[in-house]
Amino acid sequence: MSDRYARQIALQEIGVAGQARLAQTSALIVGAGGLGSAVLPYLGAAGVGHLTVVDHDRVEVSNLHRQPLYRMRDVGSLKATAARDALLEANPQTHIDAVCEALTPENAACLVAAANIVVDAADSFAVTYILSDACQQAGKALVSASVLGLSGYVGVFCGGGPSYRAVFPVMPQHAGSCAQTGVLGTAVGVIGTLQAQMVLSMLLQLQPLVLSQLISVDFRGMRFGGFRFESAREPPATTGPRFISPAQLRATDVVVDVRSPEEIVAVPLASTVHPNTVDLAVIEPALRCSQRVVICCRTGMRAWRAAEPLRAQGYENIALIALG
Repeated sequence: MSDRYARQIALQEIGVAGQARLAQTSALIVGAGGLGSAVLPYLGAAGVGHLTVVDHDRVEVSNLHRQPLYRMRDVGSLKATAARDALLEANPQTHIDAVCEALTPENAACLVAAANIVVDAADSFAVTYILSDACQQAGKALVSASVLGLSGYVGVFCGGGPSYRAVFPVMPQHAGSCAQTGVLGTAVGVIGTLQAQMVLSMLLQLQPLVLSQLISVDFRGMRFGGFRFESAREPPATTGPRFISPAQLRATDVVVDVRSPEEIVAVPLASTVHPNTVDLAVIEPALRCSQRVVICCRTGMRAWRAAEPLRAQGYENIALIALG
């Protein structure tokens, strides 16, 4: 066993057997941004044997204050490949796959199936629900985190415990972005490091188990909170709309695009579209025929909210698309 891991092998909770278990583990990490910049180095340094990094974005200068995994020379590079190079430089004993594409409803199941544990570091509600649905189906644990401004949380879902959808059956009404609301780099680092700790705790089966536990942090007041959610009931499969990809559209679908005209021009969707609003008068014939209504927006949040009046009337044949 390499001297590289001597200090953690010395822990009675880990030992040689625990280190060997980490070496045989495959982790899927979705997102190589702020959270990923904390999660990935610690998992690689700890000796997790196989890391698959999924991210389609490129490194920007504005990322660097909260993504210390990257250097100025990486600006313009794909994050997944730049992260792989940095991690291998630090620990060449780890096998790392870089997947330079977005996580979608199409590729999620295959990526999740190949991993022992899944890390949601994308900080996207659409990605979180997609991963939660795939992990719940596959019986894999999902360690999900989010941070914005001066607060954040991390929790362990699925894998024998309730899914994210069971704990949060409805998307929040409002959520900003790092660009709009701002974010402190150290806050992202703390939450990402907590996320890495929860991943290692799950892989090593440290007691008490962190499965079905959520930790929240208020950095303004330096307060930690959280709760356990073992008793959360899994909603029926029909509860809450599911995300699909544009390739999964059917010819019979009624597509409603609630993006702005500028967003539609930037990322067009080749389909019959009723833009800007869910016009019940327009789609009423489709509802009577039980056609599927697919609502599109950039992040998934506006589409989710637009689906609520339909669901309130008892219509459940709804899907969502987050076009990024």
